Amino acid sequence: MEPSKEIAKVTHVETAAERTGAADTGEDLAVLAPAAAAALNLLADAIRRGRADHDDIVQALKAAGVHEAFASVFDAASERVMDATDDPYDFDVRLHADNLAGAAGDVRRAFHWL
Repeated sequence: MEPSKEIAKVTHVETAAERTGAADTGEDLAVLAPAAAAALNLLADAIRRGRADHDDIVQALKAAGVHEAFASVFDAASERVMDATDDPYDFDVRLHADNLAGAAGDVRRAFHWL
């Protein structure tokens, strides 16, 4: 039997926010952001310990949509900044939202060139 070339396989993730039914007060973000960081650190650790080559790693990340998921965090933050403002023409608010949207584009472009 040939050994698996998979780095890791996650079948289900249950967050504390799902278990506790975190409200729209931001506490779900306080739980989910560290969970997302932990998941990425686990992935990095699996890559370091694994024997997959560069192309396999990049293709696995692309197939899983890691770049789109990460970029969508910046897109959502940008949308939230604009939704929360009373004046959509406020330069500082728009600059902040544009920078977040730009970060999303940078993530997508980085994966495009890999």
